[in-house]
Amino acid sequence: MSKTTTRQLVTIITEAALESELTRQVERLGARGYTITEARGKGSHGLRDAGWDEMRNLRLEVICEEHVAERIMDYLQEHYYDNFAMVVFCSEIRVHRHDKF
Repeated sequence: MSKTTTRQLVTIITEAALESELTRQVERLGARGYTITEARGKGSHGLRDAGWDEMRNLRLEVICEEHVAERIMDYLQEHYYDNFAMVVFCSEIRVHRHDKF
């Protein structure tokens, strides 16, 4: 039977224009890697359908230890929440190959 380890999955859904800055910051805050996908939907900032570049959203996901997740979420709240469309949530997950995260 394989062993799993608990980690945190931080999910950030935000404006695609922030991609370069966010990837730099999550790495600086301790993330060993991340995954980015396109995101579409509707929320408090209206419909985000990726029809125009400035309307595109991304979903950035980071699997990390709890202290790194807390640093990332605190940083995002302090630097982005007031001026950008951004949703951030964190879930506890179980992973194989815990040494990668």
